Amino acid sequence: MMKMPFFIFFGMMINLSCCFAQITTGLTGIRDTSFNNPAAFLKEKKYHPGIEMPVIDVSGLTQKMELTYYKIGKRKLKLDAFYPKKQSNGIAIVIIHGGGWRSGNRTQHHDLARALSNKGYTCFTPEYRLSTEAYFPAAIFDIKEAIKWIKVHAKDFNVDSSKLVVAGFSAGGQMAALAGCTGDMPAFENYDQKKGISTKVQAIIDIDGTTSFVHAESSEQKNPSAEGASAYWLGYTPRDNPLLWATASPLSYAAFSPPVLFLNSSVERMHAGRDDYMKILQERNVLNRVYTFENSPHSFCLFEPWFTPTVKYIDDFLKINFSL
Repeated sequence: MMKMPFFIFFGMMINLSCCFAQITTGLTGIRDTSFNNPAAFLKEKKYHPGIEMPVIDVSGLTQKMELTYYKIGKRKLKLDAFYPKKQSNGIAIVIIHGGGWRSGNRTQHHDLARALSNKGYTCFTPEYRLSTEAYFPAAIFDIKEAIKWIKVHAKDFNVDSSKLVVAGFSAGGQMAALAGCTGDMPAFENYDQKKGISTKVQAIIDIDGTTSFVHAESSEQKNPSAEGASAYWLGYTPRDNPLLWATASPLSYAAFSPPVLFLNSSVERMHAGRDDYMKILQERNVLNRVYTFENSPHSFCLFEPWFTPTVKYIDDFLKINFSL
């Protein structure tokens, strides 16, 4: 039987707050809209003039929007669902948007969800509480609630509840890895609703999301006193609460990880801890793959010429993982 990770065990026994004042300037209560696909496209077009927005055929799909999967007081968390009208393979993919934990929205990966649905997958794009609304681990709780909701409603979407995948880009990739390797761990579970439903998933797809905030390769360790996007999400700088930063790092739980596909840009800082994570999976004989798109921007997965191969790599990986 595997031992519980030190960070989880220790985190259960103490309050993860510390003597330093918590960062409150990021809690504005207003959803940040600065990161979005059109803005990212215009930015990258300057450096990659040949990029294009994906064009997806939706004639064979069913799309259901604005579905409420969880309520927190008056706040309703929504998700959108995309699934094939015919030939579903029963696999559900939860796709988590990026945006530094404080920006972006669930429409970011509608194109990816549609493209994967055309290949037989059922895809869900949930929103979650951003760092302008709540500190970590609230967003992880939200994603776990989305997983529970999907399992409860599996038959409505032709989903096999034993075939769930959690995917994400950038901050969403980090969240996908963390949610994916902490299934049913008490420290990362919200037991207010849907008790008894497992949050374990069968695969992770991490698209340019860091696997560690405390690794030597992580950008946060180069300036541990900085109040950046990750510090707004966690509520403390790495210097002020290093245990919390380790607790939020997927690498801390790689020993419990299901199979993982890493899709990466050429931006090295986004790969922090990845190789060590893969080494742990390899030692456990757990399926893992990595593909790096050379000379690509961080937002590569949103645009052609990288979008189509991104879809192919995901499809190929899941076919191996689920023996399709």
